[in-house]
Amino acid sequence: MAITNKDIDQVIKILKQELKDLPDPSVTLVGKRWKSPFLVLISCIMSLRTKDETTLPASERFFKVADTPQKMIKLTPKQIEKLIYPVGFYKTKARNILGICHDVLEKFDGRVPDDIDTLLTMKGVGRKTANLVLTEGYGIPAMCVDTHVHRISNRFGYINTKEPNESEMVLRAQLPKKHWMYYNALLVTWGQNVCKPVSPLCSKCKLSHLCSQRDVTIRR
Repeated sequence: MAITNKDIDQVIKILKQELKDLPDPSVTLVGKRWKSPFLVLISCIMSLRTKDETTLPASERFFKVADTPQKMIKLTPKQIEKLIYPVGFYKTKARNILGICHDVLEKFDGRVPDDIDTLLTMKGVGRKTANLVLTEGYGIPAMCVDTHVHRISNRFGYINTKEPNESEMVLRAQLPKKHWMYYNALLVTWGQNVCKPVSPLCSKCKLSHLCSQRDVTIRR
């Protein structure tokens, strides 16, 4: 079996039902709580190679001290490092955050861009981050593909790609646009709790009757 476009509405419905009692990914929670594209962008930067249970508390600490680019540029890199530690690569991220703040203030009149090409001109901002800013910051449908989305979409058999950027382009062409806004959040939460990278919980998965389980060698 493999999940196809004929199945995708059912898949999304099942995922929403199964995940309704689980917390959203950290960046989604930031978007809902602060309703600020700028803070979504900063939390995205912090979340790279960092688990949600570290990203959200770090975001809360940081944003309590500084929640605008004007306030953040008054901090030193060392102060930001201390606030966001222990997110991964916190020293590099502190410098990138300050660079982004200067870009927002000096190049974009204090407003985070709402188009992907302009977002990508900012240091430290890749396609995953740019797409997530659009969906979680601005409510604009975009195709955010992280490691969970790439892995699970391929494991389903819904796509057949080698790396996330390729997956993004294939999903843009294949996934109905009505699902773009929450596809990332659903698959991230599913990947963290059920469809894990190693030894996924296939026996508990409500999608197992549709999933091709591609490249799964050990399952529970």
